[in-house]
Amino acid sequence: MAEVTLASVSKSFGGVAALCDVSLQIEDGAFVVFVGPSGCGKSTLLRSIAGLEGIDSGAIHIGGRDVTQLAPSDRDVAMVFQSYALYPHMSVRENIEFGMKVNKVPKAERARKIGEVARILQLEDYLERKPAQLSGGQRQRVAIGRAIVKDPKVFLFDEPLSNLDAKLRIQMRIELEALHRQLGATMIYVTHDQVEAMTMADTIVVLNAGRVEQVGPPMELYHHPASEFVAGFIGSPAMNFLDRDQLGEQAAAILAEGAVRLGIRPEHVRITPPGKGIFDVTVRVKEQLGGENYLYVRNDRVENLVVKTDGDECTDVGAQIGLHLPAERLHQFDATGRAIGGT
Repeated sequence: MAEVTLASVSKSFGGVAALCDVSLQIEDGAFVVFVGPSGCGKSTLLRSIAGLEGIDSGAIHIGGRDVTQLAPSDRDVAMVFQSYALYPHMSVRENIEFGMKVNKVPKAERARKIGEVARILQLEDYLERKPAQLSGGQRQRVAIGRAIVKDPKVFLFDEPLSNLDAKLRIQMRIELEALHRQLGATMIYVTHDQVEAMTMADTIVVLNAGRVEQVGPPMELYHHPASEFVAGFIGSPAMNFLDRDQLGEQAAAILAEGAVRLGIRPEHVRITPPGKGIFDVTVRVKEQLGGENYLYVRNDRVENLVVKTDGDECTDVGAQIGLHLPAERLHQFDATGRAIGGT
């Protein structure tokens, strides 16, 4: 396997910037997730590493080798796409074997690799089936198996689970994490789903409008977001934000110098009796999820602020409550959206 280095990579389409001076260092054996909203450049960045998109400027190195101008087939990477892209008339065995046959890998070596991959991905009982006879998760495993037999330096995943239902997505996330540990491979994974990013990644790269907003371990981004964008994107439900005017007379006491907005995560908001918190609100909606509740509250200045409580907490719709915002849990942002201080 190998490290991946991006140095000042930029790419535009028809004058519209898709990537803006992106520099990253991805360590050998890491599981890195590119995350961000639609149009942020995450898939373009992945395709640039694969060689499926040429870049306008900058350089890409894989395993210490400059691959910027190399064809995809010469970069020693394997890509798994959102669509399974399996040959419907071929069996699972034939689909996995196809690329090796094209590259004239000896028959005995092909058989050995297919057997090993089938064991790793639990496909041994399905090798003679056609794709139409498989579930979505099984088909995705076949696509992953086809990538594994290439023995690439880097695996690239472009939203591979987005076509699966919610239960199967969770199962496949677990399988991919186990596969990463077993192979010790460098894996780069693209998703718009921040839950996938938080649960799977060693390192998350948050992209926004073609630029890198922040890079770091999942919990570092969760607890110490560098910007309002990262704070709002990482975490579910999203962080609550309050402007200076929404805080009223409390603003001067709460906000640091230069801060115009603060954020607090739903689980950090504390309920108090009316009149005992920073301000009072009314509970508009209550979502009961068993072990936890989400209260959506409002007053004349604040709408749809979310409070996470224990599942046994008995506050109901229509209740008047006070809210306390612990100072040590506040995130503060300046007029440009950058974080001020630490939490």
